[in-house]
Amino acid sequence: MTKPSSAPARWPALLFLLIGLALLQGCSLLQRPSPAPHDAPSSITSEAGPDSGPDAFALDVQVEDDTLREYLTRHLELQRFRQLPDLQAHELTRLLGSADANARDLLATQGYFSPEITIELREQATDADAPPRTVLVSVSPGPRTHIASADITLMGEDGHGADATELARRQARLQRGWSLPPGEPFTQEGWDSAKNQGLRDLQARRYPTARIASSRAEVDADRAEAKLQVAYAPGPAYRFGTLQIQGGERYDNEGMRRIARLPTGEDYSEARLLDTQQRLASSGYYDAVFLTLDTEHGDPQSAPVIAQVRDAPLQKMVFGVGISTDSGPRLSMDHTHNRLPGLGWRAVSKVAVDNKRKLLSTDWTGLPHANGWRWFTGLQLQREATGSYDVDSSRLRAGRTKSTDRIDRSYFLQHDTAKNRGEDAPPSSSAISANYGWTGRYFNNNTNPTRGWGLAAELGVGTTLRPERDPFVRTLLRWQSFVGLGRVDLGNNVRRGSRLSLRLEGGAVLARDGADIPVTQLFLTGGDTTVRGYGYRSIGARTDADKLFGGRYMAVGSAEWQRPITVRGNRTDFESALFIDAGAVADTPGDLTARVCVGAGLRWQSPVGPLQADLAYGLHTHQVRLHLRLGYTWVLILA
Repeated sequence: MTKPSSAPARWPALLFLLIGLALLQGCSLLQRPSPAPHDAPSSITSEAGPDSGPDAFALDVQVEDDTLREYLTRHLELQRFRQLPDLQAHELTRLLGSADANARDLLATQGYFSPEITIELREQATDADAPPRTVLVSVSPGPRTHIASADITLMGEDGHGADATELARRQARLQRGWSLPPGEPFTQEGWDSAKNQGLRDLQARRYPTARIASSRAEVDADRAEAKLQVAYAPGPAYRFGTLQIQGGERYDNEGMRRIARLPTGEDYSEARLLDTQQRLASSGYYDAVFLTLDTEHGDPQSAPVIAQVRDAPLQKMVFGVGISTDSGPRLSMDHTHNRLPGLGWRAVSKVAVDNKRKLLSTDWTGLPHANGWRWFTGLQLQREATGSYDVDSSRLRAGRTKSTDRIDRSYFLQHDTAKNRGEDAPPSSSAISANYGWTGRYFNNNTNPTRGWGLAAELGVGTTLRPERDPFVRTLLRWQSFVGLGRVDLGNNVRRGSRLSLRLEGGAVLARDGADIPVTQLFLTGGDTTVRGYGYRSIGARTDADKLFGGRYMAVGSAEWQRPITVRGNRTDFESALFIDAGAVADTPGDLTARVCVGAGLRWQSPVGPLQADLAYGLHTHQVRLHLRLGYTWVLILA
């Protein structure tokens, strides 16, 4: 038998080896291309031609309108390939062929539907520093299209019982608020924005499931006119149903519903839904809150609101450090227990120490009842520098309070004691009083207002208990207003408002001349937050020994101009302030003598907390004082 030859088996292996070597050599000769832009098509990856370089071509756009020149230069697709080193001539030709349509599409979005466009490819002389080609795009945009008419309609849907009168009213409102009225230039961005704004307006109140049923923009290029038509399908009108809390296990859901104050039975309003969410989020009982209207199930006239929540810790401690020119360095510690055993109330206890005051307090507050009122009680022990004396005081109060979106009210009984320490100190005293407080807030933002006003009033009727019994009446009135003074352009389309902050405060204690009213019920002013340019609580009445003490009458006023700061045209987080303060305290209205100051200051929302620095000149003392306030807090979770 003849032995078979093994030679044929060697040829596949040899052939594979030769091919591999050839590929390796070819790879070593290839140039490493520069990375193409991430959005360049993968089809333009041919080998580098002899006339390719660091810049494949230069792009020059010629148009009389500067805005259009900038717009086209930024958005033409040719820009994506200017620095592609391996761009071949046939690829560039293909790009030039589509550049005309691309430019027309871009101009159409700005309202130019009959432009004249010329695209020219120019070869450059050999120059190592210049691109080999230049693409010249010349544009004559022609007349700009303006809005001829805008027709907005609302369509009632069968089976939903849409109220014709309500739909007609909402349609008229949409028509009045339409952002592209006749005569305005047409742009694609403006058209899309106008449609979406109309939809948001519908969805914000009564019709959360509204949608755009149809829309059409008919453009007459010859007449440069556009007729707009949009039809909205509002869907069913919704009313708030009950609030359903999901995810909360630690706190009483019924109490949380009373805090939320969802307007059950009223027309759906996105703003009121967000207000409800904010009340729950700021209650302190939840770390996270998200509210949605359930439009998938149930009756639209009683749609449930789902609150997805995450419980806050049962206890936490907040530590604070700060400094101010009034009281020097400050340390504080707050402890919160969200559900006291047995009561279910919240307890907030505080310890604070600075150069002027040592404070220990605790305030307990119950959950609101069905009528919105809740019980509260509190105890405060304090040692404070008051005028020329140190005063050890206590305050015990108990009563009820109610808070709404704009108005807070409270009524309570209060017991005060004051022990005055120092040479020729007035006698110690105590008193009991019945009090009522009312606060109205009408600001654009309650936490950081820039417009609006607020008013707070307190009235107390009581009697001293020692050294003698004397009836008295105490009243206090505070007013704050912010007046807008225009907006400051900070660049990059960012504008922030400047404002005038106005503040007035007045108080009076009515009693017989010899009545020993606890000094905690009297008035002192001056310092960082009241009348700048004077020391902390250094404006008061005088005792028979010519020592500074609390007075029975007080009047304080302030006007401050607050304005954002730009530095060399760059926006900052700082604001400047120019102000004038005035205040007076006395035991009789005829002895009130104003202490006035003028000054300037700086405000900054720093990473560690708000900073306020003011330099004030007291016209009575002829002295300049620096007023500085800075604080920082951090939280420790206990359970």
